[in-house]
Amino acid sequence: MSNVIDQYRIETEPYYRPVADEVELFEAAYSVRMPLMLKGPTGCGKTRFVEYMAHRLGKPLITVACNEDMTASDLVGRFLLSADGTTWQDGPLAIGARLGAIVYLDEVVEARQDTTVVIHPLTDNRRVLPLEKKGELVHAHPDFQIVISYNPGYQSLMKDLKQSTKQRFGGLDFTYPEHAVETEIVAHEAGIAPEVAGKLVSIAERSRNLKGHGLDEGLSTRMLIYAGSLIRQGVAPQAACRVALVRPITDDPDMRDALDAAVTTFF
Repeated sequence: MSNVIDQYRIETEPYYRPVADEVELFEAAYSVRMPLMLKGPTGCGKTRFVEYMAHRLGKPLITVACNEDMTASDLVGRFLLSADGTTWQDGPLAIGARLGAIVYLDEVVEARQDTTVVIHPLTDNRRVLPLEKKGELVHAHPDFQIVISYNPGYQSLMKDLKQSTKQRFGGLDFTYPEHAVETEIVAHEAGIAPEVAGKLVSIAERSRNLKGHGLDEGLSTRMLIYAGSLIRQGVAPQAACRVALVRPITDDPDMRDALDAAVTTFF
């Protein structure tokens, strides 16, 4: 079992720049094993934060990228046929519960609601996971914690968490950092000068002002790091921004022209 869990340990400390008191709040929540819900836009650092906290706490991290085709069996486990007969294979939720990992369900609203309800017994005082097909009740390891994330900007009646799920979690709000902090992050992650990083952040801030006025979402910190990485490789800033920022985020010609103009303003 130790060999299984070791593959989920984060050996090298991930870079994470705290923005407020999120680190202290996560540590407090973990101390009482409170399930946590991270809410914020795409590419603002939610996943990196969980990786950083898992390393800081010295706990293995099992990450599940949720999608609409994911079934409850994908989470808890299933019987598999092999040459030796039928064998049970634990899913990521069962592995984490047995071995005391932090299980992170990324973009949990992408999964069907009838799938996410399987986490309910793990998120209250019972802390158990029923494996109904196997006839086993897994009692969660004392170190086990469950963390979920989603982007409230993409909420709809068809894609939202049930209240019965939401009320089992503590919540941490994430957003894009203020200008100076985001500049520091982009400069560090992309390996570029702060002056260049600051220009990329200014472009992103302009795009975020267009959210709801032609853009579903503004440019993320992740996208700025991509653009900065291209610039570090010698790509001209305008070309790097076109490839990493403008073209991925919209196909609308007018919106592309507006974003290209913002790029030209700073580069």
